[in-house]
Formats: sequence, C-alpha cells, structure tokens
Amino acid sequence: MKFLLAIFVSAAMLGTVTPASAEKQSDAARTNQGDIPHGTITSGVFDDSTLFPGTTREYRVYVPAQHDALEPANLMVFMDGLNYAKEQGNFRVPSVLDNLIHQGEIPVTVAVFVNPGVIPATKPNAAGRSNRSFEYDSMSDRYSRFLVNEFLPVALDGIRVSDQARDRAVCGISSGGICAFTTAWEMPDQFSNVLSHIGSFTNIRGGWAYPGLIRKTKDNPKPIKVYLQEGKDDLNNLHGNWPLANQDMSAALRFAGYQSKLVMTEGGHTSKYGGAELASAITWLWDDDAPVDEIENNETKPAWQPHPDAVENTTIAHGTVVAMPTWESQIFNNTVRDWWVYVPAQYDETQPTALMVFQDGKRMSDIKGRWRIPTVFDNLIAKGEMPPTIAVFIDPGHDKNKPRAKNKSSNRGYEYDSLGDRYTRFLLEEILPEVEGKYNISKDPKMRAIGGSSSGAICAFTAAWQRPDVFSKVYSSVGSFTHLRGGNVYPALVRKTEPKPIRVYMADTSGDVDNAFGSWPWANQRMASSLQYMGYDVRFDWAEGYAHNADYGSSRFPDAMKWLWRNETVEPTIDTRDDLKGDMTLLNLLIPGESWEVVADELGFADAPCADTEGNFYFSDMRAPAIYRVSASDGLREKIAAEAVSGLEFGPDGTLYGCQGAKKRVISIEPSTGEINVVAENVTPNDLAVTDDGFVLITETKAKHVTRIDPRTGETTVVDSGITRPNGIVLSPDGGTLAVSDHGGEYTWTMRVGAGASLDSKMPTMTMRLPIDPKGEFAFNEPPPYITASRGDGSAVDAAGRYYVTSAVGVQIFDPTGRLCGVLPAPNPSKPLTSCVLAGSGHGYLYITNGNVVYRRKLKI
Repeated sequence: MKFLLAIFVSAAMLGTVTPASAEKQSDAARTNQGDIPHGTITSGVFDDSTLFPGTTREYRVYVPAQHDALEPANLMVFMDGLNYAKEQGNFRVPSVLDNLIHQGEIPVTVAVFVNPGVIPATKPNAAGRSNRSFEYDSMSDRYSRFLVNEFLPVALDGIRVSDQARDRAVCGISSGGICAFTTAWEMPDQFSNVLSHIGSFTNIRGGWAYPGLIRKTKDNPKPIKVYLQEGKDDLNNLHGNWPLANQDMSAALRFAGYQSKLVMTEGGHTSKYGGAELASAITWLWDDDAPVDEIENNETKPAWQPHPDAVENTTIAHGTVVAMPTWESQIFNNTVRDWWVYVPAQYDETQPTALMVFQDGKRMSDIKGRWRIPTVFDNLIAKGEMPPTIAVFIDPGHDKNKPRAKNKSSNRGYEYDSLGDRYTRFLLEEILPEVEGKYNISKDPKMRAIGGSSSGAICAFTAAWQRPDVFSKVYSSVGSFTHLRGGNVYPALVRKTEPKPIRVYMADTSGDVDNAFGSWPWANQRMASSLQYMGYDVRFDWAEGYAHNADYGSSRFPDAMKWLWRNETVEPTIDTRDDLKGDMTLLNLLIPGESWEVVADELGFADAPCADTEGNFYFSDMRAPAIYRVSASDGLREKIAAEAVSGLEFGPDGTLYGCQGAKKRVISIEPSTGEINVVAENVTPNDLAVTDDGFVLITETKAKHVTRIDPRTGETTVVDSGITRPNGIVLSPDGGTLAVSDHGGEYTWTMRVGAGASLDSKMPTMTMRLPIDPKGEFAFNEPPPYITASRGDGSAVDAAGRYYVTSAVGVQIFDPTGRLCGVLPAPNPSKPLTSCVLAGSGHGYLYITNGNVVYRRKLKI
C-alpha cells in the first residue's frame, strides 16, 4: 500500500531524501582509485558452528594497507558479505574503505564479509537449505553469539582489531539489516555501531516488536548508534510495510534518546540507493560529532467546528437516551460502571434492529461534547444514510472499593488495551443480554458494529477480531495500536491470519501522541496498511497536525458512519506484487469463496489423517475404534480396519503404517483386507513419517524422543532427544528435511535427513504463534500473557514445500525456510485440532481433524 506513504505521511516525518546530484559524488567514493594504497582481501569457508549445526558459509576479510600489526584497528562486519564485497556491485565496500581511510575520513578499519549459512543436502536428490532467514531475522542472541564466540575468532586469526565496542560496527541489508541491529542490541558491549540498509523490521520472525522494545529503554538506552537507510517505495508484503517499519524504528530511537539517523531515499527493495549512501553512512558512524535526528512535534490545535450532521435538527424525530442501572461485573470482578442505551425514534419492536456499541460511553453520548453521537444518529437515520440503530454507550469499569481520581475509571486500560476475549465476553455474557431482553436486536453480524477512541478503539477492534460472528463493523479514532498492553502486535497478526469478515474505519493524525508506549501515527498507518494488504474493506482518514483528542475524529464521525453502514458488498482488492520470490502469502493460497466443508462428523475423536498417492484420504476414529478411507473421486467413506491409531503414513512401497501408543507398538495395515501386522513393539508412538529408503521415524512424546524403526527387522534406535513434547512429524517433499512439532514448546524443529534416516543439523527453525492465556494478566507496557506451549500437533507438507502444523491457534503454515506464512483458525476452536494432510484430487485439499469432525478446504497449492 505505497499510497499510504504518499498521502498520509508528512514531509517532515520522511527524513532526508537523497538528492540525485549526490550520485556523482557517491560514485567517486566507490571507485577504485589507482594512485592510493589498497587493502588486501582473503577468502575462507566456515563450517564448524555448534549454534548453527551443519551449516557452511563463505567469507572474505579485508585488511587495509594502513593496518599496523601493533595497533588494533576498527572492525566492521557485513552480513550478506559477498554482496557488499563485490568489485562491481552497488556497495563495493573495499574501494569505499580504501578511499575513506586514505582521506582520513574514518579510522583504519578491518572489514569482515560473511554470508549466511547453507545446510548442504546429504541425501541423493535432496536440495540444500538456506539458513539465512533463521540466522538473520530471529529475535535472539544466537547470531550475536555465533559471530563473537565462533566465527570472528577464526576469521580474524592473526589480525589485531579493537575489543572496544565503540570501534566496532555491524552492517547488513534487508534481513541482514535487522540482523545487524539485533547483533548490537543483544551485545552492545561488542558492537556499538549499526548500519542498516532497507532493514526488515517487519514480521518475518518478530522484528515488528523492536520499536516497542526500544522505547522501554528510554531511561537507560543501550550504547549503540544507528544509521537507517530506507527506500520510500520499498516493500509492502505479507511480512510488513518496510517504509513504515523503518520510520517507526526511527521514531522510537529518537524518542528513547539514541544517536540515530534515518535517510529516506528513492527506490524500493534494492541496494542501489544504500550503495550511493554508503560512504556518508560509514563516515557518520565513526564521527562522534555527527548530527543526529531530533524529535519532531507535529501537534497543532486547529479551530474545531461540529460536522453539519452533528448539529441538532429540530425538524426531525429524536431518539432517547436511557440511563441503565449501574452495572457490577462478574468477569471484571469488583468493578462497577455506568452505561446508557440510545433508542432511535424509528425503532420498531417487530423488526430486528441494528446495534452499535461504544466504549467511553459518557463522553461519546454527550450531545454538547465533541462526539454528539445521539444527534448524529438522529440525523443520519432520518436521512436514510444509516439503518435505525440502537447504541449502547458503556463506560469502563472502576474498582468499587477505590475512590475515583479526577473522575477516571481505574480499570479502563486493563479492559480496553488487553488483547484476548475477556472484554468481548463481558459484552456478550453480561451487557448485551440485558439490552436484548428489552429490545429486538438483530443477530446478523452485518447489522452490528462497535467503536471507540484511543484505547476504546483498540478495544473495539479486539472485540470484532475475537468475534467477527458478532461484530462485523469497527470504528476507530486515534486507536491505541501500541505497546500499552501488547496491541502493537496487531499489524503483524492481521497480515498472517486468514482475513476475517470485518469492515474497519480508522482516523488518525500526524500530531497524535508519541510516548513511551509507541507512536500513534506510525502504529495506525501500519495497521491500516496491514488491513488493506489483506484485502479488508478499510478506510483510513488522515490529517496533518491535531493531537491525541477527539477533534479530528469527531469532525469526520458522521462521514465515517455513512461509510461504515453503507449497503455495499466490496470485493477484496489483492495486490501481492511486492511479495518476493519465496514469499508464500496466504492470499495466494486461499481461494475466494472456499471455506471449510464437513467430510465426516459425529465421530468419537478424529485423528491420524493421511493420503495415498492417488489422493484418497485416510483417518482414524480413535473411540470407535476404526480406520476409514475416503475416496478422492466420489467422497465415499469405507471402514478398512477396526483399530485406533494416532498416526498413519504410507511408505514408498505402499505399506500403510500406524501408531498405537496405548498398545506400545507400530503396525502395518493392509487397506484392502484390514490385515494387521506388528512392525515394532515396546515403543510409545504418537505420530510417524516414512523416509524414501523405507525407515519409519516416530515421535515418542512422553519420552521426548524421535525414534527410528527398521521395518524389516523391527529394530528401534533413538535418533533425536530433547524436544519438550515431540508430536507431529513430516518430511519435506525431497525427503532431505524432517520437521517435528513440539506440543509443549514454542517451536517446530527441523533436522537434516541423511542415509539410513540419520538426523543432524537440528534447529528451532519455525517459531509458532502462541495462544494467549485466558486467565493471564495483561501487564502494563508488556507483551500479552502468552502460553508457552503452542500445542503443536500433527503436521503436513505440500508440493511447494509449505509446512502445515496444527496448534492451539489453528493451522500454522510455514514456507520451506521456516518463515510463518499465516494461520488458518480452526472451524471449531473449542475442540482440539489434532492433525492435517493434503489429499483429495491433485492433493489440493487441506484435510484437518478437529475434535469429532473431519473438515477439508480447497487451496491453491
């Protein structure tokens, strides 16, 4: 959604744009000058990592001609290093350093250029696997420790460099850019200087969280200096909006008092403009007196006038506002609140009536204040520009045992800013039944809306996000999609969750608040960008200036209501042109109009889905007990065996294997006769996979093992241990990678498969989305209370190499490198989602076992 930048972002917020006239100067800085000293470059391969086991990587080391073996030189490390070291590339770092060192612009500096790791295949016909995203995009100290403890001692052997962090820098582009920042963030005692080109501060693996983390360090900033280069036409794809993300980063760095500089250039996701800026960027890093970006105040106080539709019209019928009895909540214990119900003059008790719920009810219902919602509703309903609508105005709760301070409600932030379904349940279980008992309220979600301002706005969005079957329309003004209680996760969640049937109106301004909990202008722009990318029916009204108040939102409110309640079906606009090769957005997997359909129901407990080469679908009803086959051609179901199994899988020779943990055995089943043979005993299998050379790999969940079985002899061997609760297990299409889900942990692990089903190169490649603890406490300025057990269960893989892992939050889909593509919520989230498989015609349907029902859904594989 590049137009967001052009329309909604002020020139002051964009930072410095590189003038075209600077290109000649930058070309000279990158040109090899023949009459000056040149450094030397040596090459190497590093393949001895324990942090990234099994990886191999190329590297180069540049030593300047001026280097004195007795004097420690400065150090600069470049991720995607060979790209930076190219003689004819856009960066040409060795030439830049030769020139800058010769001119005395920077200290004598040794450069290390290191590529990301690759895991070579050890099986015939299997492909090697890039480890770049796992190394660069992950939010942890793993890569920092790899550099400092494993790689640099080898690469710099015999070369004296400074051990002072202020003399050391890290640099990278795209995912390498966020990697550079993470390296310094995790080890500021090793690296104080960061150069990021078009950095991926997005949701590839959680990098969206950095602005919130940075702001929390305002009272004790880390000793790092940061230069950000970003193209104003950079990517907007499934992982995030790069221009907005980098500007949000810059705002956070400025707020927290870091030495930082953001340079917005022309161009998109390319090294061209970062290369043009390279010499000035490196010079800035090593200059203690270099100018830094300052905090800008965009707040203004324009004269406010009510919208014409917010002015009372004495010629029309007026609705009534009824004060309801003070409510004491059971869900929010010991809290009391005031609330009111607006009933339009046109209310007909024989007709189901539209509903809209507003948080901060007293302020929103005040006909002399900014919002004047009863007056707006009177006017719009009378003109037929919205349906007759009952409005519920509800204040936040206040602890009944505490005195009120300045007429504020003590529980507002906790109720409104918390994610999860607690406030939604409060509405649905406590308040709305009272309203529905008095008035004829429509049950159609298209006739139900919810809205609010500031924290009340994120609260409104959360209610619809949790229950789109109840609320399909959201109004948000100056919404607090920030780090108050974890709401800054929403833009990332939206891009990687199956779109929900919600229409969203948003309003914000450049003068909105920027504080310890986030930048409201950037947060709202990131939110609007995410909604539009995913094809939501969304409108975002933006203005320069103003402040964190009702002035702008209220002036647009009647128009927002006309738009929100318009009787129009909007076809999603999908634009995935910014998705790079290898990106696998949900938008290109889901088929419009296709949803879950029932394959089998009224079962005892469904599990063990699998498919044969023709796409016929198999599963087990563990309580029957029975194993069934469903024909890919006509959908007919037949029972093939009277056994309960928790996992089924075909081997390369057509043998069907099954897991029977309760009987401590693995069996084979003959589909045509139902004949059962024991393959191995004295094991406790949960699920299984079969390698192309015929070995059976099982997960033994309680024992924390992956065990290999030789079906020819029944011999069992533990080939992996240590995963908390290993559960689902699946092989990549080429058989070279094994993925194992962890029912009790945060990751799905990958391992390289060798001959004889040997396993190595084990890493937590896939980070699972975790469920929110329904009983957890949402602490102020902290992430939501996640349950650390993902309940990762049965897994599948499609022909394109996507991994599908069932979990507590739905089917989580990952690309072959382990990046999350998105999540498909379970059709029945109240029942366990146990496993999945690709089956049916062309293996083009995703089948899932969800409690006592089997569902399927057609996908674009």
